[in-house]
Amino acid sequence: MGATIALAVAGFAGPSSAQTKLKWAHVYETSEPYHTQALWAAEEIKKRTAGRYEIGVFPASQLGNENQINEGLGLGTVDIIYTGTSFAGSIHKPLAISGAPFMMRDFNHWKAYRDSKLFRDIAKGYEDRTKHKIVALTYYGERMVTANKAITKPEDMKGMKLRVPPAPLYLMFAKSVGANATPIAFAEVYLALQQKTVDGQENPLPTIMAKKFYEVQTHVMLTGHIIESLLSIVGATTWAKLSDADKKVFEEVLAQAAAKASDEIRASEQKTADQLRQLGKTVVQVDREAFRKAAMALHNDASAGAGWSKAEYDALQALK
Repeated sequence: MGATIALAVAGFAGPSSAQTKLKWAHVYETSEPYHTQALWAAEEIKKRTAGRYEIGVFPASQLGNENQINEGLGLGTVDIIYTGTSFAGSIHKPLAISGAPFMMRDFNHWKAYRDSKLFRDIAKGYEDRTKHKIVALTYYGERMVTANKAITKPEDMKGMKLRVPPAPLYLMFAKSVGANATPIAFAEVYLALQQKTVDGQENPLPTIMAKKFYEVQTHVMLTGHIIESLLSIVGATTWAKLSDADKKVFEEVLAQAAAKASDEIRASEQKTADQLRQLGKTVVQVDREAFRKAAMALHNDASAGAGWSKAEYDALQALK
């Protein structure tokens, strides 16, 4: 009889105490702060929920490329993802605003946006549409162009086959400089450069290092044309099952992980140009003002990928 009662009690307690296994998918390397902080967050969530959540982190496109993991969030095949704002912006366009070329002035402007009501309001538009939950914004870095030649002004990129991620705002940058945008999945970029399918690509300096793009490109241009961000998103199915207390844990831990990864990337970014010079690469200072003017002409052009209101644009520009 005691065993029966024990089983009944165990059965009754089951849903709240049973372990739930979750999948966190992303496309970045195991050496990058996004991954190491995701591992920290997984362990911290496990600790703070007394082991009720076991989060497996799947890096380097193991569960699919960026488009596929975004789809996986909707299908419920993954529970948490890191994704670029431009990819989430294909579902709710204003979310991509921070990733437009020369939209952000600098790292401090980016931080002001991260902490702003404007970001929360824009995120809510995405959440209302998808029921997924945006829990954090992580600094991904200033994107720089690489090629096998020096580029100092927008005209130098005219006709160049430039690999860009398959999302609209990267096309805005290519359009602003007259390059031929060639969308290629992240995992395939190194090979495309090696085989000269494309002439160049653009990514932040820490990514150029982590993915070893410098092995197949001779020049790194300090364009800083996009200040990129990653969103940490919890899928609708998973979020709906969390208790209010667990939601608070997930939000706090994922925000902490994002803040730590942001600081690490910023610190790494400051040193990487010198590391690339030591590797024998030519690091080129460009006429950023010329690039900025070319891009700003397209900032509110819907045909170039702009999907935000003028009010949202003005609010972002006004942030200090």
